[in-house]
Amino acid sequence: MKKTMKAAQISKYSKTIEAQVNEVPVPDIQDNEILIQVKAAAINPLEMLIMTGTVKLIQDYAFPLTIGNELAGIVQKVGKNVTDFAVGDDVYTRLPIEKIGGIAEYVAVDVTAVAAMPNNLTYEEAAATALTGLTAYQGLHEELNVQPGSTVFIPGGSGSFGQMAVPLAKSLGLTVIVSGNAESREQTMKLGADQYLDYTTQSYETILKDVDYVIDTLGPTEFEKELSILKRGGRLLSLRTGPNKRFAQDRQFPFWKQTLFSMAGAKYDRMAKKHDVEYRFIFVRANGTQLKEITSIVEANEVVPALHPKRFTIDEVNEALQVVATGRPKGKVIITF
Repeated sequence: MKKTMKAAQISKYSKTIEAQVNEVPVPDIQDNEILIQVKAAAINPLEMLIMTGTVKLIQDYAFPLTIGNELAGIVQKVGKNVTDFAVGDDVYTRLPIEKIGGIAEYVAVDVTAVAAMPNNLTYEEAAATALTGLTAYQGLHEELNVQPGSTVFIPGGSGSFGQMAVPLAKSLGLTVIVSGNAESREQTMKLGADQYLDYTTQSYETILKDVDYVIDTLGPTEFEKELSILKRGGRLLSLRTGPNKRFAQDRQFPFWKQTLFSMAGAKYDRMAKKHDVEYRFIFVRANGTQLKEITSIVEANEVVPALHPKRFTIDEVNEALQVVATGRPKGKVIITF
């Protein structure tokens, strides 16, 4: 008899954010994979994009699909080509986008997507770190190609993304400005932010100008304001506003897809061009080597991500999904096993 496990799955794309908890076989591993016993998995807005089919042009899935993109846990088995990890190791990962499935008791994952867990974090905290850490890392290094001495502004940077992006940006020699709520000021300044704007009393577009880079966490409603504070030749990177032509070209999508993305992002590209600014969209990918670097930054700065106070079990997955979909979670929402 094959061993089974609980997994949160969807059977089709749907506007209704709802998963079923099913008993499925524990996955087999390939030679380059490890089997992780999941101790904690995080729920991200990305889950909503996947479940509703919003990103199916970027990544289309077969069903039933086990959901979940980032997790931490213990290595249970290693494939025969795996030398970096041993049974019993504590690890964390942002799963490869083409093979997700983190909200399950076990997951098989390619070893190149995995890193040893930061030693200052619990499983829950580590599960909340991989995706935002990689987003910040790839955003700063690859999309913005940041230069020391430049200025970066992160509107809405008091949340989980900012917690990773601020120390990372500081380690790269940037001046970091963040806007967010009053209660996060102290924490954000402690991580190294140079300036903090309380969005309830200060309008950043009247205070800032000639910024080199903006990393947008808020989406299309802020786009025009964000463009207005950038210097000519600056770059605006969004985690939310949506893909464009450059995004499709960078990923070497087929021509028909490039055409669709060009049309979808044309409005934003036009607005950016008017300001002589480059617009980019990021869809973060798995990378164990970069995760190792993130581990050392997390340990050196004692970065501890904020978690939503309630922990959910896999049987409460729909309640957890709703908190992320509709609520304002107070930190990363975590499923514990």
